[in-house]
Amino acid sequence: MKYFVVTFGCAANVADSQRIAGYYRNRGWRKAKSPETADEVVIVTCMVRQSAEDRVVGLVNNLRKEKEKGKRFRIIITGCMTGMAIRDKSGKLLKILKKRMPDVDEFTSIEEIGFSHPQIRTDKRHALVSISNGCNNFCSYCVVPYSRGREVSRSFEEIIKECKELAKSGYTYITLLGQNVNSYGSDFLTEKLKTPGRWPDGLLPGEKKITYVKHLGKMRIPTLFPHVLNEICKIDGLKHIDFLSSNPWDFSDDLIDVIAKNPKIGRQIHLPVQSGDDEVLKRMNRWYTAKEYIKLIQKIRDKIPDGTFSTDIIVGFPGETEEQFQHTVDLCKKVGFVKAYVAMYSDRLLTYAHTHFRDALPYQEKKRRWGRLERLIYTNNK
Repeated sequence: MKYFVVTFGCAANVADSQRIAGYYRNRGWRKAKSPETADEVVIVTCMVRQSAEDRVVGLVNNLRKEKEKGKRFRIIITGCMTGMAIRDKSGKLLKILKKRMPDVDEFTSIEEIGFSHPQIRTDKRHALVSISNGCNNFCSYCVVPYSRGREVSRSFEEIIKECKELAKSGYTYITLLGQNVNSYGSDFLTEKLKTPGRWPDGLLPGEKKITYVKHLGKMRIPTLFPHVLNEICKIDGLKHIDFLSSNPWDFSDDLIDVIAKNPKIGRQIHLPVQSGDDEVLKRMNRWYTAKEYIKLIQKIRDKIPDGTFSTDIIVGFPGETEEQFQHTVDLCKKVGFVKAYVAMYSDRLLTYAHTHFRDALPYQEKKRRWGRLERLIYTNNK
């Protein structure tokens, strides 16, 4: 029996696909050379924007044509599209998916694969290591809390063990993955703090390892991310360590210090800003102002002089005026990003923005703003 996995979306989806390959390998299946020669085709989906969904539907339509020619294979849809549909208690989203893609044989949740299957990695030097899944932040435009659920962290012990095994196997470069790596461990730490004297499995004892992230003067979350990052740096054989992705409001002083003292950690830091305008950021439910973001950038640069920054930006968010867009342009000029993933706003079902804001900006205006930022970032890095 043969399988074939098609992946859309981010590095987290790539890591999911590698675990799916491990699941099939454990069952004795082999990887097919193409979807048409497989017994099962698994599509790991992304739905961060409408264009990502449309590519999945287009692929399913192409596979249907192959089936009409007499090819026999099952089509399985998983990833964010099914994650969101399965979590919809009304069942409406799953009905919509089945209507859009009637040729799909099975819609299944990515969580069914879990972390019990080894990742089948094709890169023998660079490994993706997931440390958590899901998100608790509910940015108003984002479907991740609905498609992947609430944040769940892997155990500290399990992560360190995997990284050590990778190093022994010859891997020198590791990227830690999470929808918000900065809050790693906050789920089981919060439970620990409710029941003093009982530590979750795999957690090193002693609260001195815990970083308390504050927001608006109050403790927002406890996290172990600076600690786990520091411990991974101690593993012999690993030469380079990166992480994706970070929320600016959770980027603690402890984390800055760990990066500063460990030359193994990459100096290009991905720090999504999304907008340079305070009103837009507020409507996005991003918990910082443009001034606070720039202050954080400067704080990092003071401790890490060779640090550079990449970011994510959304243009054309509902209600964004030309003046507000210009504030984003100004912020980009001040920071000097080496890379920016600029996206035009895409309305997403179930999100707060979908139900409370009107997506009224014409596509051509969104595209103009997108093009201006793309050219700005490109010109800054020539």
